[in-house]
Amino acid sequence: MIGTLNALVELVERSLDETIDVARFAREHGTTEYHLRRMFSALAGMPLSEYARRRRMTLAGADLAAGAPNLLDVAVRYGYGSVEAFGRAFRAVHGTAPADVRRDGGPLSTQPTLRFRLSVEGSTTMDVTITDRPELVLAGHAARVPLMHVGVNPHIQAHIAAIAPEEHARLKALSGTEPAGILAVTHGLEPDAPEGSTLTYLHGVAMTADASVPDDLDTIRVEAGQWAVFAARGPFPDELQRMWAATATDWFPSNPWRLRPGPTILRYLELTESHASCELWMPIERA
Repeated sequence: MIGTLNALVELVERSLDETIDVARFAREHGTTEYHLRRMFSALAGMPLSEYARRRRMTLAGADLAAGAPNLLDVAVRYGYGSVEAFGRAFRAVHGTAPADVRRDGGPLSTQPTLRFRLSVEGSTTMDVTITDRPELVLAGHAARVPLMHVGVNPHIQAHIAAIAPEEHARLKALSGTEPAGILAVTHGLEPDAPEGSTLTYLHGVAMTADASVPDDLDTIRVEAGQWAVFAARGPFPDELQRMWAATATDWFPSNPWRLRPGPTILRYLELTESHASCELWMPIERA
């Protein structure tokens, strides 16, 4: 996977004036677009589309600072059909207009070319179980919330707090299959969505595919398949977020599995204000 990501970076450098066919690239490298975009975003800290845009604007800024005489020529060189569209993208990255950079030489915000490396230290073990699960239904109360990578998400906290205590008990009684108990489910997020993008958060339980679901509950139907179940124990939410990042930096690059589309499920075994014992369920398939 590390080699594939570096090949993708090289493709970006060769395709700064055109749209990259990520799906074709993924097929040629024996993986899927979904998994590739998820891994790139997790390891680079930004979506692939954002990285490509920043690289285009980095080189465009260098051209303008060097005195490129025609803004339209520069815009077309980096894949934009008009000066206006180019100017919007340029200001989003550099915080200044192309004409100002051509006149003053800056300021410019540079995006270096990425290089992915796998550092294998063996100092941290990961407790992982691979399990097959039949088709199931996730049922509960859903809300649209913004994606947050660090800290407790206050939008999710507010959603859970609005659910009455007796409703929590009713949900728990409806749990009919593994993963058992009350679950925190995230779903409907693009594989390389940036922070702030909206996703569906469902506070609910897993039920068998043929179970009778109450009409007042939201549902997510999940296909049969394999799951990687990562166990985490430690300070909350720091340990959970560390484990989430480690799936991308350590586990997937070192194992013959890749992500498949589907929800991510968090099962809390024990939770206090400062400590958690939990399982992170991620849908996978053989690479």
